[in-house]
Amino acid sequence: MDVKSCLVAFLGRVEYSDALQLQMRVCDAKKQGLADDVLLLLEHPPTITLGRNGKWGNLLASDAALAAKGVRKFEVDRGGDITFHGPGQLVGYPLMKLERGERDVHRFMRNLEDSLINVLAGYGIEAGRQGKLTGVWTKQGKIGAMGVHISRWITRHGFALNVNTELSYFDLIVPCGIAGKGVASMQSILGHALDLHEVAERYAREFAVAFDRTVLWASQDDLQKKMQCHARENPVA
Repeated sequence: MDVKSCLVAFLGRVEYSDALQLQMRVCDAKKQGLADDVLLLLEHPPTITLGRNGKWGNLLASDAALAAKGVRKFEVDRGGDITFHGPGQLVGYPLMKLERGERDVHRFMRNLEDSLINVLAGYGIEAGRQGKLTGVWTKQGKIGAMGVHISRWITRHGFALNVNTELSYFDLIVPCGIAGKGVASMQSILGHALDLHEVAERYAREFAVAFDRTVLWASQDDLQKKMQCHARENPVA
């Protein structure tokens, strides 16, 4: 099988609802035959999301308390329970068409974990899996959360890696619905902040290895033009 290309766009800080809308547009285009896979790398303003397996009982703060801290909340169709997204966190949305030899959800999740584990290793951070729990863990706590949705073997949603994340936000929830487990960030472990764009660039390289893709960097404008061109060439009846 030929190595597929993947357009990678670093979008900076994006409202959660806007990123979700973009994901849906890309996935709809892929269902209409868009050949390139897409990896969106970004960060969100303070946001709490609840996956389809989650319970709002794992939210520990009132709506008033969330509003006072400027935190929005969304219920979404990814797997997993409740999690936090915020500034200083690298969020990745792989929007991929899994080919016949890749159609294994367990393998997809393990590849996603491997890509995070390997980028952390590049910074000297020892990380790995913890039993049957999904995500990436360090001795100091969970550092990477994951939750995906796969329809017609097209993936969306993805992962959140705590880079410079303000960890006190996690006090608002039972992270991923798992009580008694701490959280960590790259900054809390290394003792200094990191450049999020640099972490994104390193992550894209590890993603390419884990998923056997050729990475092609694209600006947000490039991605929008690609989508518009595909829409013109493939009008929906």
